[in-house]
Amino acid sequence: MKKLKSIICLGVLLLGLASCKSDKKAEEVAEVKVQTDEDFRPNFHFTPEKNWMNDPNGMFYLNGTYHLYFQYYPDKNVWGPMHWGHATSKDMITWEEQEIALYPDEKGYIFSGSAVVDKNNTSGFGKDGKTPVVAIFTYHDPEGEKNEEIDYQSQAIAYSLDEGITWTKYEGNPVLPNPGIKDFRDPKVTWDDIHKQWLMVLATTEKTIFYSSQNLKEWTKISEFGENTGAHDGVWECPDFFPMKVEGTNETKWVLIQSLNPGGYNGGSGTQYFVGDFDGKTFTPEENMKALEEKHNFWIDFGRDNYAGVTWANIPEDDGRKLFIGWMSNWLYAQEVPTETWRSAMTVARELKLIKDKDQYLVTSAPVEELKKYRTVDYLIEKFNISGNSVALDKEDIDLARAEIRFKINDLKETTYNFRLANAVGEEFIVSYDHAKRQFSMNRSHAGQTDFSDKFASEIATAPRISDSDSLSAIILLDKTSIEMFFDDGKTVITEIFFPNQPWDEFSFASLEDFTVSNLEAYELEFNEVEKTEKKTENQDM
Repeated sequence: MKKLKSIICLGVLLLGLASCKSDKKAEEVAEVKVQTDEDFRPNFHFTPEKNWMNDPNGMFYLNGTYHLYFQYYPDKNVWGPMHWGHATSKDMITWEEQEIALYPDEKGYIFSGSAVVDKNNTSGFGKDGKTPVVAIFTYHDPEGEKNEEIDYQSQAIAYSLDEGITWTKYEGNPVLPNPGIKDFRDPKVTWDDIHKQWLMVLATTEKTIFYSSQNLKEWTKISEFGENTGAHDGVWECPDFFPMKVEGTNETKWVLIQSLNPGGYNGGSGTQYFVGDFDGKTFTPEENMKALEEKHNFWIDFGRDNYAGVTWANIPEDDGRKLFIGWMSNWLYAQEVPTETWRSAMTVARELKLIKDKDQYLVTSAPVEELKKYRTVDYLIEKFNISGNSVALDKEDIDLARAEIRFKINDLKETTYNFRLANAVGEEFIVSYDHAKRQFSMNRSHAGQTDFSDKFASEIATAPRISDSDSLSAIILLDKTSIEMFFDDGKTVITEIFFPNQPWDEFSFASLEDFTVSNLEAYELEFNEVEKTEKKTENQDM
């Protein structure tokens, strides 16, 4: 039977306003070696070996390998002349960084874009039976921008005949010159098998432009979307567009993913989505998605740290999943976070699904199934009664720097539920769920290092609960400096980063009213070959 451990500061914890650390612990902070730089490097999220990274780019799957390209500046740990970095994986969990794929040239920096496997050689780039992979990216001319020209961004392509390792830029670039739009970038191309065309969605300041092609070289504008729809407090960036089957039906809808910065749900960067119909030329969103509202509830992730995410191309039909990854940071503070040799990580790879919940279509997210094979230590509490504050897991049970936690709370009451990470020096990260308001809040003001930016922890972030159920289910992924939370089968997803001075060593529950956590599961994730330890199963009843 698991013995409960008490934690202090009930009133403060439930309000989520301040740290519970004692004066003694506060004094100890300066005496203990604090975590820095390499201590913060994630266990199972991709990071570059060194220097700056942002948006995921050019993702495709081919012959058993997932390819991830990314915005990369190899010379400094802040944004600079953009390259395409490159990493490969067999399972989207463990990654091997490759040589830089695309370098800037006389036409400009290599901004975000996508890549497709041209199976039928529509581009004509294929030779000697080799299938071409075609990358579509934005050329960004820094001199043109400096001179206040409007047309300093255009779209170009490159092709690879060795499955994405080396690339040749097309001599006819740009394939899509700038039509006189200041922000004109981030092309995402997919094969539209329904209408038999290549489709490109391209972001501009306040709208998405749709283009079609038969050969990836010549593009025709077919429509626009979004000028008076969705969130608009910043520049639209990094779109994605694809059809999806509604779970459990034969109905097909089209999903447009559209990032913007600033203007995210909690400020800074964020990624919204729209669901609707597409006739081969025009995208028409569902009626409930048309209102121009900054705080509408159609966001891929409500947290502060998931941006510019897009999906992989060429996933086999017998797999059938829609697979997604995002940049795990926020432009409000990304260039200031306390990692010096490397900057930024990607989120865990996620499977997107489209569901119909009552009268609305929702895109849900969950960690990819491949993550489960890395589980080692299992910890299960079938019934865990909470009275006041109770530590559910500590460092003796599970390493919270590489953990997966699952739980469910039935029969929710009109009160606030708290989930708390804490460490030996009194730091804490608090997630609260107010069932009366049906709202989550995330407080990282006492979660370690915050003074690198006045925007990092200045406010408590919030997220609406999309589900109207009276039971709450959760999947939580912890990896040194990040937490990814998937509530209600991924209807509400929240990603947040933090930089504690010491590793987290407690995960606890609290509420002003007694409640029961059912089926609390915890898994330690191991990324070396180790023997799986025997599962601990307990039934705790107070």
